Amino acid sequence: MISNRWIELRKESWTRLESLTAQVETGSLKALPARELREFGLLYRQAAADLSAVRVDEASRTLEAYLNRLVSRAHNHVYSGGRMSPATLWAFLLHGYPRLFRKLLPYTAVALAIFLAAALLGTLVTVTRPEFMHRMLGPEMVDKIERHQMWTESILSAQPQASAGIMTNNITVCFLTFAGGIVAGLGTIWLMFNNGLEIGVVATACAQHGLALSLWSFVAAHGALELPSIFISGGAGLRLASGVLFPGMLRRRDAVAVAGGEAARLISGTVPLLVIAGTLEAFLSPTHAPVALKFAVCAVLLTGLGFWLSEGGRET
Repeated sequence: MISNRWIELRKESWTRLESLTAQVETGSLKALPARELREFGLLYRQAAADLSAVRVDEASRTLEAYLNRLVSRAHNHVYSGGRMSPATLWAFLLHGYPRLFRKLLPYTAVALAIFLAAALLGTLVTVTRPEFMHRMLGPEMVDKIERHQMWTESILSAQPQASAGIMTNNITVCFLTFAGGIVAGLGTIWLMFNNGLEIGVVATACAQHGLALSLWSFVAAHGALELPSIFISGGAGLRLASGVLFPGMLRRRDAVAVAGGEAARLISGTVPLLVIAGTLEAFLSPTHAPVALKFAVCAVLLTGLGFWLSEGGRET
């Protein structure tokens, strides 16, 4: 039952949200300073949670009607579809995206853990049961590995087409990993596990046949952006799954909407990374360029990526 004490504690937040909503209605979201804009979003989420709590109390119908009107008014502005401009897109990538990444980092960390566990399993199974490698990779690829040949040479003969195909494939894989979160995260977990298992099997097979340096020099340049993009996509899928499985005080539909919005913004930042990775995978990774150059590109990209995600958007 909703108590008067609880209402008194929450009333100030509702009044403040009503005041900010009125400001936005008479002006626009752009009129709010950054601090008040963040406050507006926080107060909206709190009011939405309060509304869910009030709905279970039959004796609070008047309060429910008030909060429903307030949340509806604020919702129209919080989720308004403003026109995207190059400046707003750049600001999001430079400041908003790194903050969102850090906020959702636990989900990405879990996705990475699943990937690494599967890669370790792939290594152990390949070592103990070599026949598993044949089933996992197929006879053609295994035959090339056993003849100490890299299967990546064919990319060189069709670089422009290969680049477009690689980008499309990588973006598709990442978006499927994200979308798999809607089925309680099972699709996301399976894709992260399967990708990790395949990496473990391939890496072990190449190491057993003296191709470890060839493999990792091929992966280094584009993998510096492609692999983190896969982990981030897994994190986005798990964030979406959290809205399905753990709605908290929100209605499940509202929880999925909130989680889906955050997850979609998180995966959107992987698109430019995958475009760069696809270009490198077609035009640098399979070439006979010096190994040192490939690893140098990897180091530069990883350093830049780490700095952007860890320091971008921090207030000075």
